[in-house]
Amino acid sequence: MRIQIVGWGRMGAALHASLAAAGAGDVLLPLAGRGADGSGADLVLLAVPDAAIADAARLIAPGPLVGHLSGMTTLAALAPHEALSVHPLLSVTGPDTAFAGAHAAVAGTSERALATARSLAETLGLVPFTVADEDRAAYHAAASISANALVAIEWVAERLAATAGVPRAALAPLARAALDNWAARGAAAALTGPIARGDEATVSRQRDALAARLPDELGLFDALTQTTRALAAHPAEPTEESR
Repeated sequence: MRIQIVGWGRMGAALHASLAAAGAGDVLLPLAGRGADGSGADLVLLAVPDAAIADAARLIAPGPLVGHLSGMTTLAALAPHEALSVHPLLSVTGPDTAFAGAHAAVAGTSERALATARSLAETLGLVPFTVADEDRAAYHAAASISANALVAIEWVAERLAATAGVPRAALAPLARAALDNWAARGAAAALTGPIARGDEATVSRQRDALAARLPDELGLFDALTQTTRALAAHPAEPTEESR
């Protein structure tokens, strides 16, 4: 199956490089920019911004399967083509992105299209799963919270730490360990710190420090504190030993 990737951005470059490295170089057509019509391809993958998917799809000549790489966009944007989507659930930064080991949401308008989406994901080393159209917004919001919101929170943490002369590098192992524990044990079991211990005096002093040094972030601190209290009251997931 000859594959044409349309889009010069980070996703297009990463996808092209990874497929070539995975042994698909013989069927990869040259990377194309927006406006390509997919001539000579059996599968056209639109690595373009979400808002440009429908316009790019309309330029593809009838015949090939047409896919996009969006997590939010449904397959309706690719009509009337036989369509598929593969959304790698990881941060894509360019041609050095490693897809292997991550997951990917896949979809298809036919059994052939869905099978192609799964095969493409597996070629990249991704673990495929399906998401219904009505669930895409919730799925994409979860992904954004997991990655983008996490980075935003760490940005607040590093700025507050800097007021005490503490470098970002000092926080990184703490953040990594918390993320690893959450992945392995679930949120309730991974939670540590003053709220988990019921130490409200420390939480109050933390709030006072933030109010004095980063007052614009006080609303975020209060919202996170409220959610953390709810988590502290939530039962931990059962482990193999407790079953």
